Amino acid sequence: MRTIRIGSGAGYSGDRIEPAIELAESGNLDYLVFECLAERTIALAQQERLKDPQGGFDPLLADRMKAVLSICRKNGVKIVTNMGAADPVAAAQATRDIAKALGLTGLKVAAVTGDDVLEQARASDVALDEGGSVKALGNRVISANAYTGAAPIAEALAGGADVVITGRAADPALFLGPLVHEFGWAMDDWDLLGKGTMVGHLLECAGQITGGYFADPGVKDVQGLARLGFPIGEVREDGDLVVTKVAGSGGQITRATVTEQLLYEIHDPTRYYQPDVVADFSQVRVEEVGPDRIHVTGGSGTPKTGLLKTSVGYLDSYIGEGEISYAGANAVARGRLALEIVRERLTLTGVKMTESRFDLIGVNALHGDALAEGRDPYEVRIRVAGRTDSLAEAVKIGNEVETLYTNGPAGGGGAWKSAREIVGVASALLPEAVVTSSVTFMEA
Repeated sequence: MRTIRIGSGAGYSGDRIEPAIELAESGNLDYLVFECLAERTIALAQQERLKDPQGGFDPLLADRMKAVLSICRKNGVKIVTNMGAADPVAAAQATRDIAKALGLTGLKVAAVTGDDVLEQARASDVALDEGGSVKALGNRVISANAYTGAAPIAEALAGGADVVITGRAADPALFLGPLVHEFGWAMDDWDLLGKGTMVGHLLECAGQITGGYFADPGVKDVQGLARLGFPIGEVREDGDLVVTKVAGSGGQITRATVTEQLLYEIHDPTRYYQPDVVADFSQVRVEEVGPDRIHVTGGSGTPKTGLLKTSVGYLDSYIGEGEISYAGANAVARGRLALEIVRERLTLTGVKMTESRFDLIGVNALHGDALAEGRDPYEVRIRVAGRTDSLAEAVKIGNEVETLYTNGPAGGGGAWKSAREIVGVASALLPEAVVTSSVTFMEA
């Protein structure tokens, strides 16, 4: 039975690049997938695009493409990624330009668009899961992006794309798309789509399944975390999966690491809602078949709902923060006094906060563990944070913490402050019928 090999080159936007290079060079891959979007990431990308019409895609896209494009071309590995974020077309153009600069003539890049549904969301005034509606948010709304499925990714691959760049595609769909394309799975074969979604869910977080997120010293020890290898899925045409990694890379793949990832972010194993299918993981079996080789079977699925999860980004408020450290004798008492002073000062000066925190954090960040053992914490850092309705009010919070240098308890040092916007993210369900995906091709 035919098998294809898919490597997971990133589990989030800021992930390491070396493991992806290792996969491209030594993974004997058919596909290398970079999953780089979270709910808040897409809203921040939309905000960035508003500031810079040429921005809005993943900040590490150029670095990743420069690192792997030539290797993937040489080894016949196709790339699929959601690094397009708020602007897949601009991301594809940047990738094409990098390919040209690398001399990769004829490399075909596809941009998948259609997930940006801000106008559709406003027109339908869709309800938010948290209560209220898009219309009620008014001009505070920054973005609305629907989680699209595997079909346009498969379409791009069928069109000959060497690199497919999407916006807010669902994470498992990045892996399901190549499976639909390679094996010709029908988009209403719910069991196969459920199995393919299971593959994507297990691989999407990269180093989490090879022992990274699993590691807990003395409880669940994992070797080689500094050079953690990222996973490879060997996927059969019937949807069965073996999870493995490049031999000699750090980390481990065991029944436990795979089982933990299977349960990651799952509320109901029988109903994992995705744009392509409602996947069912309740009958999944996980079996060790060799060192760092785990066989996974038993995924299935039922018909999709026809509704797409949509992330709505909006300007929520502002946050002001301030921190300062105290170390040595009586450090904790001085820290507590510092917090009391700031609390009273914020009241005296009338700073308007809708929410606030006054924290004592850290016991060993300045001088290490040796001086902290067996006694009250040798050092402490205070943090004051407040939510406000304006940037001007937020700035005042950090300023009050900074004034502790000369006006507060003895020995404060290392003050830091900031004030910034807070982008909130809400979820809604939008009918699939109002979302239209399309594919744009370009060639180096």
